[in-house]
Amino acid sequence: MAKFPVINMEKLNGEERAATMELIKDACENWGFFEVLNHGIPYDFMDKIESLTKEHYKKCMEQRFKELVASKALEGLQAEVTDMDWESTFYLRHLPESNMAEIPDLTDEYRKVMKEFALKLEKLAEVLLDLFCENLGLEKGYLKKAFYGAKGPTFGTKVSNYPPCPTPDKIKGLRAHTDAGGIILLFQDPQVGGLQLLKDGEWVNVPPLRHSIVINLGDQLEVITNGQYKSVEHRVIAQTDGARMSIASFYNPGSDAVIYPAPALLEKEEEEKKGLYPKFVFEDYMKLYALLKFQAKEPRFEAMKAIATA
Repeated sequence: MAKFPVINMEKLNGEERAATMELIKDACENWGFFEVLNHGIPYDFMDKIESLTKEHYKKCMEQRFKELVASKALEGLQAEVTDMDWESTFYLRHLPESNMAEIPDLTDEYRKVMKEFALKLEKLAEVLLDLFCENLGLEKGYLKKAFYGAKGPTFGTKVSNYPPCPTPDKIKGLRAHTDAGGIILLFQDPQVGGLQLLKDGEWVNVPPLRHSIVINLGDQLEVITNGQYKSVEHRVIAQTDGARMSIASFYNPGSDAVIYPAPALLEKEEEEKKGLYPKFVFEDYMKLYALLKFQAKEPRFEAMKAIATA
């Protein structure tokens, strides 16, 4: 099995730029996932976010999760549970409007650093989208523009903790799915693993790597690139030891953005590849995704095609 792709973004500034761009291209085409280091987000700032996130979980979320486990009788599972995940989460919205002020229990310091983190991640997402444009032969800014609705992109963060689980064979931390949106930037626990992606029919571990940001591609990038880049199924395996932190930020199209394969890419395609993906409004896709998240993506694309031709 090939080694999980890790990209040192510092190398984009020197003689190794071409080789690094090739690594990014290969990761987008064959993995749908990669990790970036030297991404411009200060490492001491990431350490602060990690400690505040873990502190917040202990203080505000842990007890609630224990009560949920008790109320759903998840303690000594005998049979497999397929309609729930072993995770404790909350969501932050950044764009088009922030909901940060409305989230209870967050300290002022935590709010402040998460706001700052979101700005840094937004910038990183846009840098990466332009690198993708370069590799695809699209004009600079094309992908960013494709994501823009009337109010720009949608951007939000899912903060998750995966507590130790006594029966990891009976319940997943998070069931297998592809991500519906655009580009996902994940700051994951540097020590406790569990994230896996499906490659060539096998589940592959995404290695915890201190100070890295894990990048994965969502369904919208698959559509816009006409399948050159793929969104890939992934899951979280619950662990018996150690709680795993996960801060996943989703840089997605605006709700009213119209998504379709880039015409410049279609021009180069053979005839039979021109009708592979539908044209749709992102919000309509999300409504369908909400019902079918843990199912294969292909029927979602087919359903959007059927709506488009109805």
